[in-house]
Amino acid sequence: MSQRIINHPVLGTLDESQSITFTFNDAEYKALQDESIAAALLANGIRTLRHHEESGSPRGIYCNIGHCFECRVTVDGVPGERACLTPITQGMKVSSGGKLRTDVRDWRANHGK
Repeated sequence: MSQRIINHPVLGTLDESQSITFTFNDAEYKALQDESIAAALLANGIRTLRHHEESGSPRGIYCNIGHCFECRVTVDGVPGERACLTPITQGMKVSSGGKLRTDVRDWRANHGK
């Protein structure tokens, strides 16, 4: 049984015949054209998208509307992209990456404040 949401009241209906492939942490997966990275990962059974900057605890999708930044991943070499807001495309390379920047905290650490 698919975990994929095909009919969404706000985002509309996905065309199940428009299958594409992408990679997450160097493994290949299938997605539907126009779904978010987060939706594609969830549909493929992936729940951990990254690890917390300090504690190392697993992080996944929390709010799924772009407010919390928990779903940040690296997309085609660009770190810190929100998986819940980024549409998946054919051949996209997504990775959980290492420690992602926390701009305010990192700035304070580098400027002694």
